[in-house]
Amino acid sequence: MNLRYFKNLIPVAAVAFAVAGLSSCTKDLDVTPIDPSTVMTPSEPELFTKCYATMAVAGNYGGDGKGAPKDDYVCDINRLDGGTTGFVRQMFNANELTTDEAICAWGDPGIPEFNYNSWGASHPMLEGFYNRLYTSIAFCNHYLDVCNGIDATRTAEVRFLRAMYYYFLMDCFGNVPFATELMSTSPEQIQRADLFKWIESELLEVKDQMQAPVARTSSSDGYGRADQDAANLLLARLYLNAEVYSGSARWTEAKEYAEKVISGPHKLWTSGKNGWSAYQMLFMGDNGENGSSVEAILPLLGDGITTTSYGTSMFLMSSAWKADMDVDGDFGMVEKFWAGNRARRQLVEKFFPKGDAPNVTIREMAIVAGDDRALFFGVDRTLSASTPSEFASGFSVGKYRNTYSTGATPHSTIFPDADYFLMRSAEAYLIAAEADARLNNGTTSATGTQYINALRQRANTGIVNSCTLQQILDERSRELYWEGFRRTDLIRYGVYAGDKSGGENAWEWKGGSENGASLPAYRNLFAIPSSDMTANPNLVQNEGY
Repeated sequence: MNLRYFKNLIPVAAVAFAVAGLSSCTKDLDVTPIDPSTVMTPSEPELFTKCYATMAVAGNYGGDGKGAPKDDYVCDINRLDGGTTGFVRQMFNANELTTDEAICAWGDPGIPEFNYNSWGASHPMLEGFYNRLYTSIAFCNHYLDVCNGIDATRTAEVRFLRAMYYYFLMDCFGNVPFATELMSTSPEQIQRADLFKWIESELLEVKDQMQAPVARTSSSDGYGRADQDAANLLLARLYLNAEVYSGSARWTEAKEYAEKVISGPHKLWTSGKNGWSAYQMLFMGDNGENGSSVEAILPLLGDGITTTSYGTSMFLMSSAWKADMDVDGDFGMVEKFWAGNRARRQLVEKFFPKGDAPNVTIREMAIVAGDDRALFFGVDRTLSASTPSEFASGFSVGKYRNTYSTGATPHSTIFPDADYFLMRSAEAYLIAAEADARLNNGTTSATGTQYINALRQRANTGIVNSCTLQQILDERSRELYWEGFRRTDLIRYGVYAGDKSGGENAWEWKGGSENGASLPAYRNLFAIPSSDMTANPNLVQNEGY
């Protein structure tokens, strides 16, 4: 089963029926057919696909969902424009705009609060992210209710997806409502450490029932579906952050499960093509076909005609580009330059530690940096984002583009064909290296150093003899920037909020100060949205909100 064209497999009825019972969804839903002759038989393939599609499209109507009936946007998600409700879009906003890696010029409600770390319990985009995740869990619970036993492999995948959605909730919101079935009453709140144990148990139970790990292309059966390596990588990520989530470090298990991925078929993509580096090819319009999908463990599928969204790869492209960046006509889209997100100075300085990044094009920047991953545009830009509302204040990021590495023409000039690699094997190398260092008094052994050097060699930059924990954190930023990891990484290192969050650990506009300020420790979690606090009497708000 290939999910490439899942847009046609997500009926409105499935959306409406699947969300009943979540605490953030308070409306009763009448599921009795108006026509008594109608037979309500669930379609297992469509309900299965919906559990994936919720990450890649906003709803049933493509693009920004304009013209969709109100019920297509589940519960309070419809308070936002349809184009802003996407999973990847709000994952980025929550985990990148709130850090030293990104800042946005727009004045949309919620964006300045992200830029300045001043969000509250009524933040509309955090509410949208929270509701998107719970809607996705409801789809999974509905599938497991009506389709359990039809296909053991797909049942295991849906349980994996549900565990992953709970992982994001645990990471961002801490103690959250918890339900493993559709219910008519408000769910109880689970403690973060207990949710950690449940996610761990669920992943260990289902992983061997999932598809065997295979490196696939977009034409392969099973492309876009999670396999056993997806479960191994999520377990590795879970264990890497175990001390934050549960109070007890699990470095040995983090390394063990990361190495399961490293030893499997999802290898680093290392071959450039037609002037494009191997790293660039991971984020291009033909990344499902150009060979780089060997690294993709869980790709979210995109297509400029059949699977369109303003919230997945398009958001990461259009929000970061302005027309003047397209100097070679190779952006791959000609109608959508949104000029919003760009790099904070601290991200660029990961590649230019002396603060001497030049005002050059994307291609030239990588050459001067001596690192293929330095995909920044500095022409007519200032290095510092001294004026947050001005797009030219701060270097532009050219990591994502819809160009085809083969030179072929994209399917559309508006929506991209690029898949979004939500999980890729490079993360496993970084997890294994960090866990190795933490098990060896803060410095990598030969094995851990080898994992870091594999990434550095792919980027055509110099190798190292060993790595400290700080160097690994910097390497994670160089490899994974704008992929939704930074907030979690900074929290794990203890420098996001709390006693160590000021001074050298501040970044420009952190806490609303141009030179950066410390954050109170409670900012390590987002607030549970006030709408759910009102709807569910079982909830206790996170401290500080």
